[in-house]
Amino acid sequence: MSAIIDIYSERKVQLINITSEIESLVKNSQIKNGTCIIYVPHTTAGVLINENADPSVASDIEKALKRIVPPISFEHIEGNSPAHFLSSLVGCSLSIPIINGSLQLGRWQGIFFSEFDGPRRRKVIVTMLSSSF
Repeated sequence: MSAIIDIYSERKVQLINITSEIESLVKNSQIKNGTCIIYVPHTTAGVLINENADPSVASDIEKALKRIVPPISFEHIEGNSPAHFLSSLVGCSLSIPIINGSLQLGRWQGIFFSEFDGPRRRKVIVTMLSSSF
């Protein structure tokens, strides 16, 4: 089973919590055991797992990511080279186990779409694969 989640970012660099959308897709898939694959098909965005209990963690990550790219002279003429670099650093996919119908995230973990060239309309592709264990 696969689905697409539409994302609307509001800022240049923004972490958007998509945990509840992913959990809903897993629940509706009725897959008991398997894998949830989350993929971002954009070269200036990514996806990551981190704490979602305290919103200041996402804010702190945003601040750190904005500062991680030094002011160098990039050759890419679109002006969004830092976004390409950050996307490569964070990554564009995740694989999370599904056991007994539930996504196996840690107690404080959440899934965040990571925008690096916003504001933009984006998408996240979610595929759930069933296994026989």
